[in-house]
Amino acid sequence: MKDGLTDVIDYTKIGYAQIEALVVQYAFSVVGALIILFIGWLLTHALGRWSQSALSRVRGLDATVAGFVSNFLRYALLAIVIVMVLGQFGVQTTSIVAALGAVGLAIGLALQGTLQNIAAGIMLLVLRPFRVGDAIETSAISGTVRFIGIFTTELETADGLYRMTPNSLLWNVPITNFSRLPTRRFELNMKVGYEENIESVSVALLSLVSSDARVLKAPAPETFVADLTDAAVVVTLRYWTTAGDYWATSRDVVKQVKKTFEAAGITIPVAPLAAEAVHHAGPAEAQQEA
Repeated sequence: MKDGLTDVIDYTKIGYAQIEALVVQYAFSVVGALIILFIGWLLTHALGRWSQSALSRVRGLDATVAGFVSNFLRYALLAIVIVMVLGQFGVQTTSIVAALGAVGLAIGLALQGTLQNIAAGIMLLVLRPFRVGDAIETSAISGTVRFIGIFTTELETADGLYRMTPNSLLWNVPITNFSRLPTRRFELNMKVGYEENIESVSVALLSLVSSDARVLKAPAPETFVADLTDAAVVVTLRYWTTAGDYWATSRDVVKQVKKTFEAAGITIPVAPLAAEAVHHAGPAEAQQEA
């Protein structure tokens, strides 16, 4: 009985000595790790606020890009702080960095399409080929831009539909921006009979557009003979207007040209209909008619 009690006491002393040795050994490591963690936490918050403030003062830089970059810097610094804390306890940080690199590569391959959208979104926000409110068109989509994000861009189509487009579809493709430049040129081709006086036609067209306040005086409107066909003379009318007035002005001018020609007795040759021209309904039209 006495020998068993002695063994317990001896084991207790040994365990206490080992715990004391561990405390002494890792006390400075724990204190150092806590100090590094505290200072690193303060620095990450300070870096996030400073970068956000600095980037927000950059002219032309979108707020979304500024927020994304500041958060990236903050979390990158936080990852470095965590690696330094683990190093205080003797953890091999090189293996941790290698493991994080492998994990990052795996995530990058799995999210390849998403990363393409992120990269395209950043480039769109930095280079600004279009802004919110611009009317744009590509080979695949068209509409008015309502929101530009890191992953997607939201548009409203001409017929009032909502369209969300991945940013990768808007990058590395030709984009036509109808709202970027302040002015636009409208061109209208009209056919008149050979019996008409071309000078009278030109005077009538120039008088028509010159009386419209939305038509710019410079560059001045112009008319010219564009082509001579078998049945008619093709006359072209050109004028400039602001981008905002372009659509409404063009519709009004087309309407007023028709009225002006009717009032002046200017004939517009009509091509005869081919006798063999028969309408064949497609599958969708045939289904609707049925």
